[in-house]
Amino acid sequence: MLISFGIALSAILYFGAGLHPNQGSMVSTGGSSNEPAGNLYSVLQQPLSLLLIQIIVIVLSARTIGFLFQKINQPAVVGEMVAGILLGPSLLGVLSPQIEAFLFPVKAMGILQMLSQVGIILFMFAVGVELDLKPLRRQTHAVVMISHAGILVPFLLGTALSLFLFSYLPESNIPFNAFALFMGIAMSITAFPVLARIIDERGLSKSPLGTTAIACAAVDDVSAWCILAIVIAVAKSQGLSSALLTILLAVVFVLAMVFLIKPRADRLLGTVKNSEVPKGVMVNVFIFVFASALFTEAIGIHALFGAFLAGIVMQNDSVLRHHIKQSIEVFTSAFLLPLFFAYTGLRTQLGLITTWQSWLICIGIILVAITGKLGGSTFAARWTGMSWHDALSIGTLMNTRGLMELIALNIGYDLGILPPQIFTMMVLMAISTTFMTGPLLSILGSLKQRVPVQPIKEEKLLTDL
Repeated sequence: MLISFGIALSAILYFGAGLHPNQGSMVSTGGSSNEPAGNLYSVLQQPLSLLLIQIIVIVLSARTIGFLFQKINQPAVVGEMVAGILLGPSLLGVLSPQIEAFLFPVKAMGILQMLSQVGIILFMFAVGVELDLKPLRRQTHAVVMISHAGILVPFLLGTALSLFLFSYLPESNIPFNAFALFMGIAMSITAFPVLARIIDERGLSKSPLGTTAIACAAVDDVSAWCILAIVIAVAKSQGLSSALLTILLAVVFVLAMVFLIKPRADRLLGTVKNSEVPKGVMVNVFIFVFASALFTEAIGIHALFGAFLAGIVMQNDSVLRHHIKQSIEVFTSAFLLPLFFAYTGLRTQLGLITTWQSWLICIGIILVAITGKLGGSTFAARWTGMSWHDALSIGTLMNTRGLMELIALNIGYDLGILPPQIFTMMVLMAISTTFMTGPLLSILGSLKQRVPVQPIKEEKLLTDL
């Protein structure tokens, strides 16, 4: 068989070598490239090749920097955020502009942006699935007080800060109201997933402090994202009537999801039997997520809100929730979120903060963010009767912003509310407030252990006896 195949193939190639293509052929090649196949640079600049290179570089960088940050007792997500900035113009663009231009040309940013947006949609869905509001029933008073203070105080300080920052903005069509409201909500966001991970790593998940912090962050996140939806509706609308219509449609959508979809989720998505999740159920879940995201995007808010709400109204099936966590969340966190961090890093330009005045403004933004979130949450927790140690711990945890803050900042950047310089300062604020959470908790823990126990004097003991 092999000998016959070899003889036949040789004959075909021998006779075919003398043939010539018809120059007048009516078949069009569709504009094929005249560049030689051996031009490696040209091959690597093809859309698919370039995307694969970007994914490899971004994921490896995120894993490496995240691993190094874990060695200094920081969450890996902080290192991944830093890795995204290092790949952008702030470091790689300074050290080697040619490599940055090769890896991240302007023409290829659209594909990277779309992939990162898909990753954020799936991530917000997973966050909604994990959200557990049961602790609210046990600690309603403290949770309501702390979560409201954690929003209102930084929101007020953020809007007050915008009075100063607005005069430094370049000329644009963004009204002051949109900028001020966005600055307020950007100061109010807590990174619920990062906070939950920190609490779990420190063994506080079952403690009163941990459950209170998780419940406060959950209420804080839901409230903040709802307010952000209103801010986006105001910013994107052409007038008051358009904003009111968007808000009305959003309210109708939320009510329909909570009261119509949630009770019927089992029948709509499919039931899970035993310990295996059928493929048909997961297909229905994905369709449901993307349809919800599409609706909120279409009414003028953002696709993230639809995905987040889709996660909240998911059926309370522990098997399905566990499967989603093990599949969607793990894949998203390990693969798609680093793309989002890199896309954010490419927008972050530390070179825009060059003067001492701009650095003072950046430091001022960070201090206002810490004062509003950490200070407001701490005093509210103390007001509910907590000790100063627990109150400061709650405030420190609520001050964690992380990924959720970057998502909100990118929304503001896309809407044109945040100019590049303010965007960069706010990204530094998000990283700084997340980075300080671990060290502050360690300091508070060591101080609690060092509190001396007052010895009982022998005379007093005898007198009491």
